[in-house]
Amino acid sequence: MRQFSGAHLAALAVTVLVTGVCVWAARRRPRSWARPVAWTLALLIFAAWAGEYLADVLLGTWTAQYDLPLQLTDAVSLVCILALLTRRMLWVELAYFWALTATLQAAVTPDLSRTFPSVYYLTYFTYHGGAIAGSCFLVFGCRLYPRPGAVARVYAATAVVALVAGLGDILTGGNYMYLREKPVHDSLLNVMGPWPVYIVSTALLGLALMVLVKLVTDRIRCRDLGGDLPSRAEPGGFSDRDGPHGLL
Repeated sequence: MRQFSGAHLAALAVTVLVTGVCVWAARRRPRSWARPVAWTLALLIFAAWAGEYLADVLLGTWTAQYDLPLQLTDAVSLVCILALLTRRMLWVELAYFWALTATLQAAVTPDLSRTFPSVYYLTYFTYHGGAIAGSCFLVFGCRLYPRPGAVARVYAATAVVALVAGLGDILTGGNYMYLREKPVHDSLLNVMGPWPVYIVSTALLGLALMVLVKLVTDRIRCRDLGGDLPSRAEPGGFSDRDGPHGLL
C-alpha cells in the first residue's frame, strides 16, 4: 500500500474519529458506556489480530520465519486487550506508551503490501487503530493516568520483548521487530543509521518518545484533575490502583 494514499488517509481518519468518540463516551456517560466501549474495542482488536494469523493459515502463507507472534505489535494487541478487560494499571501503562509511540508510528508509516479491500488492510488498521483508541480511552476517557515510574517499567518490558524477538530471529532467520534489517517501506528507521546502529538509535529514540508522552500526559492530567492524582480514586469512580475496581 502506498503511504498517504487515499486508503491510508481514510484509515488514519477512522482511527482519529473512533479515538475521539471513545474518549468522549467514557467522559460523557462513564457508568453506562465505559464497559460496552471497553469490551467492543477488546473484541475488535482480538478479531483483527487473530484474524490476520487465521488468514495466513487459510491462504497457506503462514511460516515460522514471518508469522510467529513476536512483533511488538503482537505484544501491544495482547496488553491492550488485557488493559481494556481488567484495567490493571500495568497493562494500561504498557498499552498506552506502546500505542502512542510504536503503534502510532506503524499506523502513520505502515509496512504493508496490501491495500483496501484486502483482509490484511482491514486487520492491520483495526488492531493498530484499536490499540491507539483503546489506550486513549483508558487514559483520557477513564482517567487511568500512568503512575510514577511508568516509563522505566514500560522501557524494561520493551527490552524483554526485543530480546525474545531477537531469539526468534536467530532460530527462524526472520526479521521480527526489524532487528535484522529495516522495513521495505519508508519509516523512521530509514534515518536512524545502518545496521546495527539503527537498533541503538531507535532504542534511544523510543525512550525519548516515552518521556515526552509522559510529560505531555502529566500536563493534561493536572489540567484535567486540577492538580495531582487523588490517592484512591479518580473522578467518576475510577481507581488509580492496580486492581479490578471502578466502573469497568
